[in-house]
Amino acid sequence: MPTTEAKTERSVLITGGSRGIGAASARLCAQQGWAVAVNYTRDAAAAQAVVSDIAAAGGRALAVQADVSDEAQVLAMFARIDAELPRLGALVNNAGVVDAIARVDEMSVERLLRMFGINTLGSFICAREALKRMSSRHGGAGGAIVNVSSVAARLGSPGMYVDYAAAKGAIDTFTVGLAREVAAEGVRVNAVRPGIIETDIHASGGLPDRACQSASLIPMQRPGSADEVAQAIVWLLSDAASYTTGAILDVSGGR
Repeated sequence: MPTTEAKTERSVLITGGSRGIGAASARLCAQQGWAVAVNYTRDAAAAQAVVSDIAAAGGRALAVQADVSDEAQVLAMFARIDAELPRLGALVNNAGVVDAIARVDEMSVERLLRMFGINTLGSFICAREALKRMSSRHGGAGGAIVNVSSVAARLGSPGMYVDYAAAKGAIDTFTVGLAREVAAEGVRVNAVRPGIIETDIHASGGLPDRACQSASLIPMQRPGSADEVAQAIVWLLSDAASYTTGAILDVSGGR
């Protein structure tokens, strides 16, 4: 059954919350009454801008630094959330990276370790710590996890980002397995698979105009927005999705 606890008494951690889909999700979660932990790796100013926006609208938020691929930093982040925000009721595993376009036969081990460390391992570590706080097995009051995957997990991204696609494919499997593992413990686990979305991640891979240039590949003939993905994430976190777990929702314009 859905919880009747007021969301003002619960916090959500959004990894990679300082920009793009993460920032849009943070603002929308705050509008729904969540206290929001806005995780960032390096750009403290961007994270603080999201926190300031939430505070200006009457919400509660905290910027928390951590590289999600570093266990010690993740543990410190959760300890700070425990100390400064209401009990954790949700996690959005959104932190992710791409790299320059490359074929698999051009990829270094360093690139692969970074790709899987942030996109896959980081989600496992954060989910583990969230479960210790939310699962009834650990005395928790329940909660929800949303993993941000990618349509690349279905398409494979040949000649571009096979490593990214593979890391997100692992997230799909992780979502289904974890959902079944903790379904009887009051924790729901779902994922969204964004398609081509207008965010800064394309610039970090060397293709700042990729979203607009790829419009012809999308059945809806346009890229999506971070806000459109955030709407799906926040629905999956909400009590309206109380009977939904193990689902993977494409937000891709039909791609």
